[in-house]
Amino acid sequence: MAAVGSLGAPLVTSVATSFHVSLSSAQWTLTVALLSGAVATPVLGRLGAGPHRRATILATLVVVVAGSALTVLPLPFAWLLAGRVAQGVGLGLTALMMGVARDHLPEERSAAVIALISVVSIIGAGVGYPLAALLAELGGLRAAYGLGLVVTAAALLTAWRSVPEAPKGRSAHVDVAGAVVLAAALLLVLFLAGERNLWSRHLAVAVGLAVAAVVLLCVWAVIELRSTTPLVDVRAVRHPAVAGANLAMFVGGIGMYLLLTLITRYAQTPHGAGYGFGLTTFVAGLVLIPFSVLGFVAGKLTPRVRTRIADPLLLAGSAVVVGGGFALFAAARSDLAELFAAMGVLGFGVGGFSAAMPGVILAVTPKSETSSAMSFNYVVCSVGYSLGSAIGGLSLAAGTGPGHLFPDDSAYTTAALVGVGAMAITTLTGLALARRRSSETNP
Repeated sequence: MAAVGSLGAPLVTSVATSFHVSLSSAQWTLTVALLSGAVATPVLGRLGAGPHRRATILATLVVVVAGSALTVLPLPFAWLLAGRVAQGVGLGLTALMMGVARDHLPEERSAAVIALISVVSIIGAGVGYPLAALLAELGGLRAAYGLGLVVTAAALLTAWRSVPEAPKGRSAHVDVAGAVVLAAALLLVLFLAGERNLWSRHLAVAVGLAVAAVVLLCVWAVIELRSTTPLVDVRAVRHPAVAGANLAMFVGGIGMYLLLTLITRYAQTPHGAGYGFGLTTFVAGLVLIPFSVLGFVAGKLTPRVRTRIADPLLLAGSAVVVGGGFALFAAARSDLAELFAAMGVLGFGVGGFSAAMPGVILAVTPKSETSSAMSFNYVVCSVGYSLGSAIGGLSLAAGTGPGHLFPDDSAYTTAALVGVGAMAITTLTGLALARRRSSETNP
């Protein structure tokens, strides 16, 4: 699913060129996948909490493979969007995999596997980005999307052969009304995050839509509280540990994706702007390799460190590391090696953060609610990433002078300082969670 997710951002320009559509229209190949994933995740999480988890996983992968086929076939742009919607549904499988691991592996092993699943779901994009970009350059857009078809078909075969049935005695019903209202709210949120020009040209409309999104989210919360079979157990989400973890994920997600956006865009800025390196999409994608490698290393180390340091403290420490990546980028970016270093620091911080997050939530979550609880965390993560991308775009747009195509170099410094602030909030949230856990275990 990480590979499918990586087929969005690096291919936007190629989509615009191949289908003769605007960049804003091509951007929807990324946005619709995020939207369908954010909506499908809690639905799949609820289905995954019941007796038909294996069937849910296989059916979802069939939908994803069918969507991948649509992106490869020589069909009009609308069919490409439909394929991306179907692919996005698969983004909700991460939480279900965590449920499988928690149910069918010994406790000491399941914790490490769940941490690794969380890391791979994010860090894996660092491998997919340059590979998708290379395939697009060598064989065209359809070849890049062919990567998604191959990977998802392999995932379907693997799941069919290895995923066991869920434990007996469970039941799950989907709250349809809650799903519809949540979909409408998330559509508005992601639309506002993606349409950056709306904020600068039609501020009143943007504010009105933002208010509507907040109202819909409030309505959704009321529906969930009154439902006997809620899509997400809002009462459990209100637990201080879960609420704090989701807040950390939301603010931290904004910061993490903001730095990822800044570095990749800076690397591709042509020399004529007075800064940047003018890298192609493929070479710029290679900058993500340190992100993936060090993120994976951090993910493997975290389960060992957890035996000595509590998960909330790991969250706080990882947020400090990501903040260090922002500081490094703000202070030194005149050499390509410095960008690699900043991306490596970011990857190490994100890897540790992602590996520690499930432990904070699952420590107060029943086994039967694993998929549902982590699904909600994924929705929060998706919204945070989308807002991080939007904040990056708005910050750079604000630093672009009249008649200029590229922002001033100082705009990147300003955006980086915003990210430092976001990670400071995340760090304080992690420390608060650690203090609360300490007071509970040592009254």
